[in-house]
Amino acid sequence: MWKSVVKSFADRTFKMSVLNIRRSKGVITENRSCYKCSGTNDEILVEKLGSITTIGINQPHKRNCINQATAAKLSQAILEFEEDDSAVVGVLHGIGGNFCAGYDLEELSGFGTDMKLDNKAGHGPMGPTRRMIKKPMVAAISGYAVAGGMELALMCDLRVMEETAVMGVFCRRFGVPLMDGGTVRLQALVGLSRALDLILTGRALNAQEAYEWGLANRLVACGTGLGQAINLATSLVKFPQGCMQADRVSAYNSAFSASSFEDALEFEKDNATPIVLQESVTGAKKFMSGVGRHGKFYNLTDTKEIQPVRSKI
Repeated sequence: MWKSVVKSFADRTFKMSVLNIRRSKGVITENRSCYKCSGTNDEILVEKLGSITTIGINQPHKRNCINQATAAKLSQAILEFEEDDSAVVGVLHGIGGNFCAGYDLEELSGFGTDMKLDNKAGHGPMGPTRRMIKKPMVAAISGYAVAGGMELALMCDLRVMEETAVMGVFCRRFGVPLMDGGTVRLQALVGLSRALDLILTGRALNAQEAYEWGLANRLVACGTGLGQAINLATSLVKFPQGCMQADRVSAYNSAFSASSFEDALEFEKDNATPIVLQESVTGAKKFMSGVGRHGKFYNLTDTKEIQPVRSKI
């Protein structure tokens, strides 16, 4: 599951000109390339902002509901993000005021009882939800993130939620089950009791309650979700990536794969050992030179290593 990232990146098309991005504090102008991932149209918009890739669901007339075609395009966009060596963190968001309101019930209503579900490995009705994404992803949640849309948010490592946003298993009303990891990830994040509260009742979960539960990692003002999510992603980019990825993988293994406490500890040790011999030694030398001391978070990946000067005692 956690193989090294393939170094080839699919050909980009439809490159656009330099755009401006508005963040939560002021306006920051950066070079930002916008393109459609291979084989997609405007339903999924992908943008590169340095080491950050933003992936936007662009179906605002349907509150960004996902149908089969859009799910396949979202899977392709995330696959290309994973295979892009220049991309470190992804940001998943919805365009037009809503994150995602779940699967497209208009399309579902046209299916017969003989419909064939896509059982391709790692692929769910909402896209790439039945596998672990290889790189960290942040969900920028605005408006509705309900039903399958909530499952997409749960697929991400971190969630930035606007104060007016809503989550919930709204598909409960129509007999549509959770099929994109909702029953697996939700209880792991908030506990079985709270997960069952949402799953069984289908009630709305407001942003404040989601934040208190720990389901939302950041609670932000309305209209600032994407900018704040990009800020959060930027804070992850500056760290040594091998170490961060090793700890991320170990945490997921402990939560979902380890058969015992001892098994989780053994996996953590084996996963971390190569990092200690590489990034950790380099990081320790930077610390000795004065970089990052006193809790200061410099861009440690860009700061040149300085040989420490030790005084003789």
